[in-house]
Amino acid sequence: MTLVQMQPRTAKAPAVGRTVADAMDTAGPQVCDDMTVEVALSVMASARTGHLLVCDDSGLCIGLVTHARLAAVRESPAYSDRVRLRDILGHLGPFTSPVTTMAEAGHMMRHSDVDALPVVDEHGSALGVLALAR
Repeated sequence: MTLVQMQPRTAKAPAVGRTVADAMDTAGPQVCDDMTVEVALSVMASARTGHLLVCDDSGLCIGLVTHARLAAVRESPAYSDRVRLRDILGHLGPFTSPVTTMAEAGHMMRHSDVDALPVVDEHGSALGVLALAR
C-alpha cells in the first residue's frame, strides 16, 4: 500500500543567524518508497509541489525526489510503469537537522548540488524540507 501524508505549509523566517528549524517548510507530501513514478508525479501535480519526501516501510525518511528527477526517469529508454521510487533513489541523503545553522545547510546544498534538503529528527523521521527560494 502506498502512503501519502499532507501537512500545511508554514511561513518562512529570515535566514540571517537562524537555524534550519527557523526557515524550513513543514514536511508536505510524504510518500512510501513502493510508490510508482507515475503515481508520484500525480501526487506532485495534485499537491502543486516540486518535490516529495520518500519514507520506508517504517516511516523513516530515506530521501527526496524532485519533479525534474522523476521526469528524467520517465523519459529514459529503460522506463516502465512499474518503476518504483525505491528503484531510483540511489544513495541516501543528503539530510539536515533542525539545529543546523543556515550557513551550514547552505554549504551542504551547494556542495551536494541540491535545491532541497529533507530535515529529519534524531530518529530519521521527516520534520520538514529546506528548499531554495525561487
